[in-house]
Amino acid sequence: MEIKLRPYQLSDVDDFMEWVCDDQVIRTSRLRYYTSREEALDYLREVAIPHPWYRAICLEDRPIGFICVKPGSDYEICRGQISYALGSKYWNKGITTEAVKLVISSVFEEFPNMERLEGFANVEIKASQRVLEKAGFQKEEPYG
Repeated sequence: MEIKLRPYQLSDVDDFMEWVCDDQVIRTSRLRYYTSREEALDYLREVAIPHPWYRAICLEDRPIGFICVKPGSDYEICRGQISYALGSKYWNKGITTEAVKLVISSVFEEFPNMERLEGFANVEIKASQRVLEKAGFQKEEPYG
């Protein structure tokens, strides 16, 4: 199963709605539930498309999830944070791990000031922790 990462487009709204309205996805991510196509279009238009690194995880050019890198600003310019979500029917197939590895292979070139990429996983969601571990992230103890 070959995946590709690409910027979202407004024409992706129906595929976006398919996975972002999935109750399992909502329970395991920080995404909100979209009740209308117009709300989803607004999100794509105002958040996903203008974001410097918000990508659709695509299978056969259809978005089945997202992956995002938020670069740090000001005194944290050397850090970035990665987040992701995937439609539940694609879970446990290695797709998210592959997407994270694709990000790692290019994001440091695109953000030359970034020295560290951090991923945060809910302690109750073991699958997300495994994604990060399989992609080479190291678990750190909570700060403070």
